[in-house]
Amino acid sequence: MVAVMIGIDPHKASHTAVAINAAEEPLGQLQVRACAAQVERLLAWAQAWPERTWAVEGAGGLGHLLAQQLLAAGERVLDMPPKLSARVRLLEAGDTNKNDPNDARPAAVAALRSRGVREASRDDHAAVLKVWSLCRYRHKDHYPDTAVMPIPAAGVLVGGGGRARDIGIIPAGSA
Repeated sequence: MVAVMIGIDPHKASHTAVAINAAEEPLGQLQVRACAAQVERLLAWAQAWPERTWAVEGAGGLGHLLAQQLLAAGERVLDMPPKLSARVRLLEAGDTNKNDPNDARPAAVAALRSRGVREASRDDHAAVLKVWSLCRYRHKDHYPDTAVMPIPAAGVLVGGGGRARDIGIIPAGSA
C-alpha cells in the first residue's frame, strides 16, 4: 500500500500537486510554475513524505516532461489517464468540469483506487533515434517532391487523432 500519493495536474504554465494519504485525506497542496526548477520545488515540498508515489495526469502527453524529470530523480511515477480523474470528479462532485485547485486530487484518488494503472518509464532515446531514422517528412507546400527531412515520431506532429499520412509523413523506403 502506498503511504502517500501525490496527484499532479500538469498545464503549460503551471502544475498543481496534491498529496493524500491512504485514507484519501489531504496532506498538502502546491502549485509550481512550469520551468527548469519545477522538479526541485516539487521534491523539496514532498520530502516530508519519503514513501511517496506520483500520479501525473497524462504522463505521456502534457505531463510527459515533468514525469520524465521525476523518473530521472529516482521517483516512482504513475501515468494517470485523464478519464480516470474525470470519473473521480464526477463521483465526488457530480461534474467532470476541471478547475485547477481540485484537479490534482482526483488524479491521486484515482491512482489509489485503480488497479493496473500504468507505471511511467524513462524514455528510450535509442528507440526515438531509430524512429527518426525510419521516418521522413515531405510537405508539398514547403518542399519540392525530392526534398526529404528527418522528423521526430509521427505522433508529435499529428495530434488530435489525425493520421500520419494526412500530413505527408512517409515511412522511409515507401516513397
